[in-house]
Amino acid sequence: MPRIEPLQPPYDSEVAARLEAMMPPGAPPIGLFRTFVRNLPMSTAMGGWGGYELSKRLSLPMRDREIVICRTCARCRCEYEWGVHIAFFAERVGLDRTQVASLTRGTSSDSCWSDERDRVLIEATDALHDDSGIDDDQWQRLRTHLSDEQALDFFMLAGWYHAISYAANGARVTLEAGAPRFTDYSHGLTPGVTDHSHGGWASPDHLVEGGPRRTVAKGVEERHS
Repeated sequence: MPRIEPLQPPYDSEVAARLEAMMPPGAPPIGLFRTFVRNLPMSTAMGGWGGYELSKRLSLPMRDREIVICRTCARCRCEYEWGVHIAFFAERVGLDRTQVASLTRGTSSDSCWSDERDRVLIEATDALHDDSGIDDDQWQRLRTHLSDEQALDFFMLAGWYHAISYAANGARVTLEAGAPRFTDYSHGLTPGVTDHSHGGWASPDHLVEGGPRRTVAKGVEERHS
């Protein structure tokens, strides 16, 4: 059960306007956003930065963005936000099932990663999660692929999705019905991926299942601001 109940419709006008601003046109508000609007000043303040991270103003390509977000959420064991991004963006940015499994439970050395840029992003994301920084060798590898502007966006993107993961996990936001689950990419179900989670990160035992499965509405895209 969620620790903080998300708001349910009908919404008052201020809440309705905030939810509309947080979602793509015509899409019903997800549970995390309906939880955030319990604190309306907070959710309003978050809107500017969250909108930037998912907009075309971000200097990172969308594929880079989603690799960083999905890896960060998996490392934080945030099945909720990981599932939302896998459902909405994985296919769109060309992440196949093996690559999603590797982002969820594997490492950058898995054979599915043929592009060195992808490998470097995963390694750097792991370093930020494990050590709150990257060493000089990692920095040099990262700089081969990212400009100064992109490196700064990368650091802030990883940090932002730590914050989102902490909020979703701490509040125990109910998983979205129909969104993927960590168990969909369990060890043994995806050849070519070595499971390095060891029952820790990306372990479904830490989180609460979210009701009956159904198809996530297709066509949901980020709001470009």
